[in-house]
Formats: sequence, C-alpha cells, structure tokens
Amino acid sequence: MLPLGYLVVRSLGADAAQVARVVFRRQSLEQLTNTMLLGAAVVGVTTLLAVPAAWLTSRTDLPMKRFFALAMVLPLAIPGYLMAYTLLSLGGDYGAVFHMTGVSVPRLRGFTGSVVALSVYNFPYMLLNLRAGLSGYDTSLEEIARSLGQRPARVFFSVVLPQLWPSILAGALLVSLHVITDFGVVSLMGYETFSFALYNAYVGAYGTSGAAPIALMMMALAGVFIVAEVWLLRRVILTRAGAGVARVRRPLGLRRWKVPAVGFLTVILAISVVTPACTIIYWARQADLAESWRSLSGAVVDSLSVSAPAALAATLLALPIAYMARRYPSRLSAGLERLSFLGYATPSLAFALGLLVVTLRVVPGLYQTAFVLVYAYSLHFLAEAVGPIRAGLFQANPRLEEASRALGYGPISTFTRVTLPLLRPGLIVSLSLVFLSAMKELPLTMLLAPPGFETLSMNIWQSTEEASYAQAAPYALCVLAISSLFVGVLLFNERRMS
Repeated sequence: MLPLGYLVVRSLGADAAQVARVVFRRQSLEQLTNTMLLGAAVVGVTTLLAVPAAWLTSRTDLPMKRFFALAMVLPLAIPGYLMAYTLLSLGGDYGAVFHMTGVSVPRLRGFTGSVVALSVYNFPYMLLNLRAGLSGYDTSLEEIARSLGQRPARVFFSVVLPQLWPSILAGALLVSLHVITDFGVVSLMGYETFSFALYNAYVGAYGTSGAAPIALMMMALAGVFIVAEVWLLRRVILTRAGAGVARVRRPLGLRRWKVPAVGFLTVILAISVVTPACTIIYWARQADLAESWRSLSGAVVDSLSVSAPAALAATLLALPIAYMARRYPSRLSAGLERLSFLGYATPSLAFALGLLVVTLRVVPGLYQTAFVLVYAYSLHFLAEAVGPIRAGLFQANPRLEEASRALGYGPISTFTRVTLPLLRPGLIVSLSLVFLSAMKELPLTMLLAPPGFETLSMNIWQSTEEASYAQAAPYALCVLAISSLFVGVLLFNERRMS
C-alpha cells in the first residue's frame, strides 16, 4: 500500500489546474483507448499461441517434447525492449534483411509492432500458467467424454478448456498488467500508451506531481482487469464431485498432425527466440569480450544475488495468500489476494519512487541497500507467484486434506504431507516467473540499487540507449544463458516430480 499512498499524496499536493490539464486532455483519452486496444490484442494473441503450445507439450506424443517444453519459455529471458529493437532492426533500408538480401521490407512500428513484440515476449506467462493447470488435470474426464461419443475436438473445447479457465485468466491478468505498465516496447515502437505518458510527464516539466495522476489512472485501469478476473472466477469449481482415482496419464497420439504441430511450434520459436538470439550473436561477434569481461562477471553476480532471493521470497509470500483465499474464502482473504496484485499493477517507476521516499523517511539506514531491492522485487512480482499456486489449489481436492485430518494429522502435517506435494508444479512455475522477471527488471533496479551495483539489465539498457548494440550483446547473451539454464533445471524438476 505504500506506493499507492505516495501517489495519492503527490496527487493531492499538486496544483489542481495542473492535474486537470494532465488528466482531462484529449491525449489522455487517446492513450486510454490505445492501452485498452493493445491489452486486448496482446491477450488474444498470447492465448491463441499458448493454449495449443501448452497442450502439445503436456498432453501429446509430440516429437522432441522436452526440447519444446524448455524452448517455448525462452522468450522470458529476452527483455521486451530488446525484442522491440530486434523487430525494428530487421526492416527498412538499413535493416538486417536488406543487408542480407538487398530487399527492403516494411519496418514494424506503432500498434502492429507493439502487438507483435509484446505478444512474443509475454506469451510464456500464459504458457507456464496453462502447463501448471494441465499438470493437475484429471485425464479420466476426457475418457468419459470419448466413451459418450464425443469427437476429440469437441472433447477439447467442452472438457479440457473449461478446466484451464483459472489458468487462462491468471495468465491473461499477468499479460494485461505487463502491457499496461510496459514502457520499453511502446517507446521504441512509437505507440503512445499510459506508460509512455507517465514517463514523459516525469522527465518533463510536470515532474512527480504531474506523473502521479497518470500513474493512478493506470492503476485504476489495472483494477478493472483484476475485478473482472474475480467476477469470472466467482462460481468456478473444478474438483471432483465424488470419490474416485485419477487415471494414469497417457500421451495422446497426434498421428498425421505431428508434422503440423512441430511446424507450428517451430515458427513460434523462430520468431520469439531464434531471430532475437541471432541478432544478439551478430552484435556479440563485433564486441570486445576481453575488455568487458570484468564488468560482465560483476553484473552476473549482482543480478543473481538479488533475483534468486526475490524469487524465493515472493513464492513464500504467495503460498499463504493463495491458500487462504481458496481454502478459507471470505471478504478478507479475497481482499488480501487482490492486494497482492497492487504492486504489480503499480508502474515500476512510481513503485520505486514511493518506496524510495518511504525508506528515506522511515528507515534511512536501509536506503540504497540490496535488502530494499529484493523487497521491491518480491512485492512487485508477487502477482506472478500467486497465479500458478492458485491454479493448483483449484484442482487440489480438499477432501484429501479432510481425510488426512480425520486420520489424526494436524493442520501443519496435512499441509506438508498432502497439500504441498500437489502444489509443487505451481510452486516451480512461481519461482521461475519471478526469477526471470527480476533478472530483466530495469526501473526498480536503477532507482533502488546500491552504489556501484550494476545488473545485466542495467548494462543492456544503457548500451542500447546509446546505440552501442555490440557493447550490449554480451550482457544480453548472459541474460539468455542464465535464464535458460534456470528454467531448464526447473522444468526438469517439474517432470521428475509429476
């Protein structure tokens, strides 16, 4: 609540005429429309990409399934502003395509470029939530539907897809909040949204007093998405109505659809991973790695020293929030669950400024320390940890916990022996999401990092802003390699435990 309080205080302390000029201008309505259109388009595209990808990598006999399961989340390791730069550098008379083929292709900009960059960058958020939902899905429901004469396509839309509804909504909420608060992509693409207006107000003549009302408008828009998700989930019950045992998971045979399925996933990987990676490698070949090695190794250590603790802290915070909201539903538990999205809905710049002011006035000894940075990461990305855990709780039958209690086990033993094993896939996803987001976070790091603290994301942004793409390439490669390795270990453990 601290950043929200800061924004309210700054808005109330600003000149009323100045606030009116910022809020009630025609540009604000255009930016609101642009933000909502962009959010709707990106959520739609990410859903169309992630639903078949998650099903193919979880429930079928897809060739190279383990490879695709790992590779499909690699776009999370590529910062959004780097993805936008990659798309921009391909087209035009000076783009990579022209240099290689002599043919000038149109450069993606504006709304179209923003949709492509944000969709490719954000669809793994939807994918990981769906994989977590599919890991706890009872496949006997499909067998029952087929025994009643349902065709495979009808089974998918009438049985499988409704079971994934909480995961879809959790992913859609994360994606929409990313779109609302994104600045790097829309600024490079030249598409004006609320985040673009917030940055211009902050660095321009208005300062924090003029930026605060815009940030509150962004949070109000995010609140609409959060309330809509609550309303859509208000009557969802996905656990068994009666006793029974889940069937052994058997991969579904794709048969003649194997080649189209592999082709579909390959095209996604070519756009989201191969193209940015090749661009990074192209610039890395022109960089002097020996000269940048010392700063590169220091940036790796600094990034890991805050990203790993933040991922663990956010997951530990999300576990009781999601558990209480699902197992002990009330206005209080529902309100606390919604409040966990507040830090995520708050623009990073405003969140950092609010925390900075509060730290200086309340605990000045913690100013510009790694603890404050980990604290900010944990709360800002808490929403990413809540969604997968909540999706697992929707499918974890509470009767198993009741049976454990009836056998004499206490609440703590029941939670550790029964509930926690059922939630392990969701916990793994929560850890990976927060870790990858913290590795790439820029505004929070720039304002809250200790003196001399330089992460990989800070070096990438500084070099890209100066058009020193060769200098940024080694840091980008490290982000890609570390994130890929971390996600690979998590997915291996997920398969081992499932």
